[in-house]
Formats: sequence, structure tokens, C-alpha cells
Amino acid sequence: MSKRGVMQTRVLLVCAAIAVATGVLGGIEGWLTIPVLAAAPFLYGFLLGVHALPGIIAQGLFRMPWVALLTHVLAGLVGAAIAPVYVPQFLGTALLFGAIQEGVAAIFRYRAWSWWRYLISALLIGGVIAFVVAMAADLDELPGWAQALYLALSLLGPVAWTLVGLWVARGLERAGITPGAHRSAVR
Repeated sequence: MSKRGVMQTRVLLVCAAIAVATGVLGGIEGWLTIPVLAAAPFLYGFLLGVHALPGIIAQGLFRMPWVALLTHVLAGLVGAAIAPVYVPQFLGTALLFGAIQEGVAAIFRYRAWSWWRYLISALLIGGVIAFVVAMAADLDELPGWAQALYLALSLLGPVAWTLVGLWVARGLERAGITPGAHRSAVR
């Protein structure tokens, strides 16, 4: 971030590129929602965890305020263009997940960028996913093993997607996507 608190153009452009790539994945997830809920509803929480990617990749690269929320909102718009029937869901998810990721980073004053800090965000997002989708889906209709698997996958899905996001961020950083940006290693 510059001295005036304005994001540099390269940060905005990279956040936009991340948003396009992850927004396409979000759009695909949107179209998979109905088939997954019909065939294997216990997998839905894991699938929904893909929406954790935009902010994780952006924070993993830039380690600065507001990049998670910005990238999430842009990704939500891209996902909404691909699956327009889910516009409110994509934008609501983008704001919620981005706010959670920014909030956890803010609690640590944007100074803790180790892998464990990202996992705190992931577990909070997983808890939200498990709660919200459990309220919307009739989990009581599922057998006990499917209910337990649903809750476990809802919590672990965002964790798995967060680890993928950190791996992508490290790869992009090694490729030189963030020249001159703060380069503390994601550990």
C-alpha cells in the first residue's frame, strides 16, 4: 500500500485477475449446486468452500488490508455473470467470506501471515457454511453418517481450499507476480 493508503494499480490488477480465475470456479460451483444437493448433499459444504479462494490467494500474495474483500467482491461478480441465478448468493458469500478473512487479519493487525492464521479464517468460514446450509438443507432427512460427514466436510472444505489457495499464492509469488511487494513467506 502506498503512503496515502491507496492500493497500487498492480495490486488492483492482480486482485482482478485472481477474481476472474476464482470467480469462474465459483460460477461452476453455482451450476453444480443442484446436482450435488440432489445426488450427494453431504458434499455440498465442501464444494461451497471453493469460495474461500479469492481472499486467501490475494492475502497470501500481498499481505495487506482490503485485498481479500476486494477480490471476493470481484469474484462474486464474475461468478454471478456465469451463473446469474445465484447473484444474491454470490455477492452475499463474497461479502461474508471477505469480511471474515479481513476481520481475522485485522485482529492480528495485518502482521500475522503464517499458515495457521489463514486456517482460523477457514474454520470460521467452515462453521458458517455448516450452520447456514444445515438450516437450509433438511439434514434430518439424511442418515446419521451423512449428517456427520456433511458437518465434517463443511468444516474441512474451506480448510482444504485455503491450503490450495496458499499453494497457489506461493506459486504466483515464486513466478514473480508480486515484484516489490512485501515478501514474508507463507509458512
